[in-house]
Amino acid sequence: MRILVVDDDPLTLHMVVYRLRQWGHDVISCTDGDSAWKVLARGSVPNVAIVDWIMPGLNGPELCQKIRGRTDCPYVYIVMLTGRNNPEDLIAGLDAGADDYLTKPFHLGELDARLRAGKRIVDLQNELISARETLRIQAMQDPLTQILNHGAIVDTLLQEINRAHREQQPLSLILADLDGFKNVNDSYGHVAGDQVLVEVARRMRFCLRSYDAIGRYGGEEFLMVLPNSDAAQAVRLAERIRVAISQKPFRVHNTDLTVTVSQGVTTWTNPCPIPIEQLIQSADGVLYLVKNSGRNGVEFAQFHGHADETFSRLTSSQLQ
Repeated sequence: MRILVVDDDPLTLHMVVYRLRQWGHDVISCTDGDSAWKVLARGSVPNVAIVDWIMPGLNGPELCQKIRGRTDCPYVYIVMLTGRNNPEDLIAGLDAGADDYLTKPFHLGELDARLRAGKRIVDLQNELISARETLRIQAMQDPLTQILNHGAIVDTLLQEINRAHREQQPLSLILADLDGFKNVNDSYGHVAGDQVLVEVARRMRFCLRSYDAIGRYGGEEFLMVLPNSDAAQAVRLAERIRVAISQKPFRVHNTDLTVTVSQGVTTWTNPCPIPIEQLIQSADGVLYLVKNSGRNGVEFAQFHGHADETFSRLTSSQLQ
């Protein structure tokens, strides 16, 4: 474990640090509470802190309180070292945030036993954090394609609308729909259809920038959110995606399938806020035009004015 030891007594500090390193721990040592807090503030967060009660600057209980006041780091298991053994002092130390205590002088075997108990708590805490992160990802992720699900991509779009309004930057989105995808499911089965969806999502992600977002909006529909992207950039990106999907066949059941995608693109540059539904409706409207004019293409709609005004349709060729 990574252990922080804080004690102003050189003999105690040396003895504890030496033995901890013998036991295989990664040890950081400080001689007062202020320097220990600086170490923690730099981001060197230990699994366990062994803290003396009486020290120059921040004393043990004060350091415990500052550690417990942080919400931006993992849980630190704190063992308080103290020469005080009356119940009131022990209660005060635990109330300050310590998890355990050792009364000086102490046996090193007792310290080792308490550290093993602390490790169990630290391990459980890490497992809980990992489980929470897994649940968070599962709640946001489409289980098939491993991109954002419908709710998560809509939430992302809403956040980016607010950011674009705050920072006065353009925001574009692409609504993409696979052409004739029902025929793939009908002819080759849903397992084959799932394989196509996974590969489509992979190719789309490859075309996007690192800070763009993509989610599965519906069965074979994908929504892409492009922060700080103007009309020309968004259309070029959509065209790159169209080529990436259509030019390389999809291998399904030892058969090469040609898959194409229709895309509606819209960009918002106005400083006035806009309802999220209107942006999506704009992209959906020009996507419908692509579907009805041969498919495998890109259409663009530019938002003008306030949220209650209309979008104007432009073809991708007008943006070249």
